[in-house]
Amino acid sequence: MPSNPKISVIVAVYNGEKTLQQCIDSVANQTYPNKELIFIDGGSTDATVRILQASQSKIAAWISEPDQGICDAWNKGVVRAKGDWICFLGADDYLWDETVLARIAAKLAELPPDIRIAYGRVMITSQSGLPLRLRGRPWNNVKRRIRQKMGIPHQGAMHRRDLFDDHGMFDLSFRIVGDYDFLLRELHNKDAAYLDDIIVSGMRVGGISNSIHNSKLMLEEFRRAQKKQGYRFPGFFWIKARLLAQLRIFLCEVLGETRARKLFDQIGRISGKPAYWTRFDD
Repeated sequence: MPSNPKISVIVAVYNGEKTLQQCIDSVANQTYPNKELIFIDGGSTDATVRILQASQSKIAAWISEPDQGICDAWNKGVVRAKGDWICFLGADDYLWDETVLARIAAKLAELPPDIRIAYGRVMITSQSGLPLRLRGRPWNNVKRRIRQKMGIPHQGAMHRRDLFDDHGMFDLSFRIVGDYDFLLRELHNKDAAYLDDIIVSGMRVGGISNSIHNSKLMLEEFRRAQKKQGYRFPGFFWIKARLLAQLRIFLCEVLGETRARKLFDQIGRISGKPAYWTRFDD
């Protein structure tokens, strides 16, 4: 691996005019020079295409055409990517600071060739960018549970390019957890590297995976990905998550979503957690 590996940042977008420019600039303003930015737009009907056209000098490649969802968009990006490592973002995500890619590249250059996934942390933020919660834990913690739940946020993950040669592309049948399905193909019997002390990106809440009402579908897709790897029993953490998801959906139906979110935060405060569920729109 070269001492300055090329990093491809692939962004899937659909009607992302409100946050798109911040995403573009967060990559374009990186101090690390050996990078490329690729946008795959799903045929937006807002100002997304105009923003991409105005920012062409900052973008290596972009297309705008209908697609079959985020996995399809990512696959189109992989075909166009020229990097040694690939990172995937959404249009409402952004790299955390201007030195992120430089610090990541220094660590990637030191990895042995058998490590093909590396990841840091992701800051979950409100719609206005207010930090709410950090995601991403050391590999020793994640490894014990990777067969049961997603422990690596894709906005913080770097994928070595040859993964896609060996494992194929993202499975279009997954609506929400195509990233988990792909990672599990590699990590069911191999290790990942944790990029300690690096917050890779900010991720605004409100996406499809953050919806309470999508949580049941998300867990069903987790289970389908597990079965593809031959895991017959879902595991304790999956069962616990399924029960919590059903409880949250039930409380939303009984109390209404606003009151239910307040209750979730009240319960969290008992265990010392800061407010989260009620701050999405802050």
